[in-house]
Amino acid sequence: MVNNEMFNLLKIGLTEGEAKVYLALSELGSSTVGPIVKKSRVAYSNIYDILNRLIDKGIVSFIIKNKTKHFQAAPPTNLVDFLDKKEKQISEQKQSLQKILPDLEKLQELKTKQQAEIFLGEKGLRTAYEKLLKNATKEDELLFFYIYDEKYGEESNLFYNSITELSQKAKNRGICNKDYKKSWFAKKAGFLKMKFTNIPMPGNIDIFRDKVLIVSWRDTIFSVLIHSQSLADSFRDYFEHMWGLEG
Repeated sequence: MVNNEMFNLLKIGLTEGEAKVYLALSELGSSTVGPIVKKSRVAYSNIYDILNRLIDKGIVSFIIKNKTKHFQAAPPTNLVDFLDKKEKQISEQKQSLQKILPDLEKLQELKTKQQAEIFLGEKGLRTAYEKLLKNATKEDELLFFYIYDEKYGEESNLFYNSITELSQKAKNRGICNKDYKKSWFAKKAGFLKMKFTNIPMPGNIDIFRDKVLIVSWRDTIFSVLIHSQSLADSFRDYFEHMWGLEG
């Protein structure tokens, strides 16, 4: 059972074995290894390692009598010195970390990130678009493929009409099937620069920066947001190829 003294020693950073040995020495006074093992109930195989760590921390000392080491606990005030030293080390470590943080962030930026999230329903799709267009500016461009189908056309029109404030954060360029021309939203959304084609398209896909959003409108709305620079670049190249064909 952990008593208050033990609990507080653990809180300041001592291991369980270190706390047991320090408390045992506090009661024993100067002692050889045998009584310390018996009093602290730590394994004999660990006692010298623990004592050496406590000596390094400055809270145990020893003297040699008749060629035998006698250990004793340092005054409790040495625990304050131990914490002061620990605090200084943490402060120095923080300063060192602050110096290398910019380099670490650059390394993470260089490392290709690839991950995917799945969203269900209209609310999920809106969340997907919010993530896709996060921090978008007028300097950015959203590219999209859209296949209009009367089975979900009205639902889709109402949804995209409801997120125009998101879409207008960036420039928009899209390639759609020719059936989309008769859609009221396509006629209304003047901020969308679109071309219409009969050429088969890969699906309902948005490409923005290093992300790709794939949407299925059939049955339950199902969307996948993929974070992959290589995939985004591939779709972007394909889009530009098709845009040129329809020019």
